[in-house]
Amino acid sequence: MRKPFKKILIANRGEIAVRLIRACHELGITAAAVYSDADRTSLHVLKADEAYAIGPAPAAESYLNIERILDAAKRCGADAIHPGYGFLSENAAFAQACRDAGIKFIGPSPESMELMGSKTRARQQMEKAGVPFVPGSSSGLESLEAARETASKFDYPVMLKAAAGGGGKGMRFVANESELASSLEAARSEARRAFGDDEVYLEKAITDPRHIEMQILADEHGNCVYLGERECSIQRRHQKVLEESPSPAVTPEVRRRMGETAVRAAKAAGYTNAGTIEFLADPKGDFYFLEMNTRLQVEHPVTEFVTGLDLVHLQIRIAAGEKLPFTQESVQLRGHAIECRVYAEDSENNFFPSPGPISSLTEPAGPGIRLDSGIYQGWNVPVEYDPLLSKLISYGRDRSEAIARMQRAIGEYVVGGVKTNLPLFRRILTDPEFLAGKTDTGYLARLSLQPAPAGSEREAEIAIIAAAISWAIDPANEKRGRARTAAPSAWKQAARSEAMETG
Repeated sequence: MRKPFKKILIANRGEIAVRLIRACHELGITAAAVYSDADRTSLHVLKADEAYAIGPAPAAESYLNIERILDAAKRCGADAIHPGYGFLSENAAFAQACRDAGIKFIGPSPESMELMGSKTRARQQMEKAGVPFVPGSSSGLESLEAARETASKFDYPVMLKAAAGGGGKGMRFVANESELASSLEAARSEARRAFGDDEVYLEKAITDPRHIEMQILADEHGNCVYLGERECSIQRRHQKVLEESPSPAVTPEVRRRMGETAVRAAKAAGYTNAGTIEFLADPKGDFYFLEMNTRLQVEHPVTEFVTGLDLVHLQIRIAAGEKLPFTQESVQLRGHAIECRVYAEDSENNFFPSPGPISSLTEPAGPGIRLDSGIYQGWNVPVEYDPLLSKLISYGRDRSEAIARMQRAIGEYVVGGVKTNLPLFRRILTDPEFLAGKTDTGYLARLSLQPAPAGSEREAEIAIIAAAISWAIDPANEKRGRARTAAPSAWKQAARSEAMETG
């Protein structure tokens, strides 16, 4: 099979960079990595065929520096760049700079990214296409007075959102008018720091809806398909924590209508490559366009499990000018998948960040388990970047089996030296409301008000101790050249003595 590209530069870090490097290797493509001073020994650097330094630890001086990224691409002779997610992945200026440099950007065109990357322009475009969206303003708020006037049309509560935003940045829930001034200033300030753009718009807040998104793929020949939905309602501060596919609340009919709406939205934007249309859904089955993510999503593995498709392979082939190798009619969803985002943060202490060295690591495996990880034992979790360590994904014939496998995998997963949010997932996966599929965007807040199960912290400590002992006495670790933390057992000492005597 013809290689789509000879060499791809991965303009990212962490688990997603490792994921992209693996896809390149599967396609016979040379994978080049970039790294900041803080990431010199990161896993993605070790996995890549080539690696290029791009500057100091601050993202603005490295992973967000377009000039340095392009310089690395030119130095290594890359004919394409994959941005992953975050950083420059939704930056239209970066996509245009790649085009100007004659390097293929693996993603949408700068024009459609510019259109859909701005939430306000996207709302205007969706209105023209007849796509239902949450009531609110379709342009940025020019002043506090304009915000007050707009809010009065929809009544409180309302949401303030960064027009260039994503990941919960530049977003504020406003319960009443007295909170509007401070919330507007905070949203603008955060948006300016995160995206270099302080434009903020306003929406009517829909209380505790489900957050459901639809994955689409579009080639450069006019073909566009939807690949089923992902349930993303379990969130903390508007950032997703656990995702699953299919959604427990979506019927085949709603899936069809939502998918067709997503395709209509993508075509209205002239969109190509992988993208996600996000919706808010109410209990009646009505749904509203929220925004479009013009990139690969963090939670793409759950879609890969239930469709049997490799989205990164398809992204690369679409960027190389190939047609989609299947039609909408051939897309079939099978089974159920769940993803847990594992962060270096203390979920039992207000999610306090926990950077530092990983002293021990036991990773889950077995039937129906996938781990997309960017860490290894001995690596130091940096304080400068998002604390996402890995994504743990389970798959089963149905939701019950996927949950059971995830419960088992969480029990096997031990990260020593730093705190993680694994205890939170233990709670979620045994909570009756989650087990019944009755989640919405207010679910995690409700769960946090409940007392933690007795003994959960002690059980985690026991698991860490057991994993450390298991690692220390495993002979394979000696073969790998790792330092031993326990003396050889009596039988091994006897065997060695005998060998010396007979040798």
